[in-house]
Amino acid sequence: MKTIVKLTSLSLVAYVAFFTATAQKSAVIKVIKSGTEKKVEVFAGGKIFASFLYPDSLEKPVLFNIHAADGTIVTRGFPLNPQPGEPNDHPHHMGMWFTFENVNGLDFWNNSYAIPPEKKHSYGWIKTDHIIETSSGTKGILSYHANWTNQQNEVLLEETTRFEFSGTDHQRIIDRVTVLKANTNLLFADAKDGLLGIRVAHALQIPTSKDQQFTDDKGNATVVKGGSDAIANGNFISSEGKLGDSVWSTRGRWCKMYGRMGKDSVSIVVIDHPHNPNYPTYWHARGYGLFAANPLGEKIFTNGQKVKNLSIKKGDSVAFRYRVIIDEGINSLSLKEINKQADEFGRQK
Repeated sequence: MKTIVKLTSLSLVAYVAFFTATAQKSAVIKVIKSGTEKKVEVFAGGKIFASFLYPDSLEKPVLFNIHAADGTIVTRGFPLNPQPGEPNDHPHHMGMWFTFENVNGLDFWNNSYAIPPEKKHSYGWIKTDHIIETSSGTKGILSYHANWTNQQNEVLLEETTRFEFSGTDHQRIIDRVTVLKANTNLLFADAKDGLLGIRVAHALQIPTSKDQQFTDDKGNATVVKGGSDAIANGNFISSEGKLGDSVWSTRGRWCKMYGRMGKDSVSIVVIDHPHNPNYPTYWHARGYGLFAANPLGEKIFTNGQKVKNLSIKKGDSVAFRYRVIIDEGINSLSLKEINKQADEFGRQK
């Protein structure tokens, strides 16, 4: 015998509301600080989301092995956890990070184990000295304090960063607020490499028919033959409708990198905030897998037509806010959905 259930208009509305709420149920976020390592692990719905790494062996703190809701790792493994067949250029590209190429003449972006000792004096370090807060719930909080130093361990600026992690069945969100306080007069001199960077997984790279040569910080060159990469299938699209490699050097309030990983579409969206300096940001977005938002690289992005230097006086501060959305499922995150997220994020102070 079949049971037939009749729904009134009111009960139908309630049913749809219940179904929608269930489908978009927030994942419980757990933020766990290691007792033996300089590491904080973030879990969403019982699954690993990301790890915050700040050991003395790294030149900067990073969020590493960032996962989509289905467990897919959306960031490159090299150099900390290299995967078969993935590119091994730019060893300073690790997970997700926040640095800049020229702060009072020091390069914080390109520093890595590959820099020869005799050249280290030209590079800066970001040293996380303590974790301020960790908390769990429907939103997970991780905040830390770090010092941007030269090789003599003199502090140029103090960084305070607060991560807010959240998620649903098919989505993960990272909100980042970074406040930089100057310990001396600072000049962020207009430069290409900065500020928020992500190195994406191999599959999200843009396929190309051209040969590509990558040179690491030791000067070793690697040539990848055009058309030989059967894994890369990604693409970029920006809020201004730019696609692929044409996104590089253009401005927009958000940018999405997307592709197919396994059976599902996976996308990473970075959203700029209206209160950030030089909004909307320029996108330092490269087909080989670098996905960066840099509002302070105007000179190279405009072929020398404009220059954007950021000066911060001793004792003053500047804040940068970003939202990163990792989405997976049958379909890629729609432009309408991204714009809605960008509107909501933009209203946050």
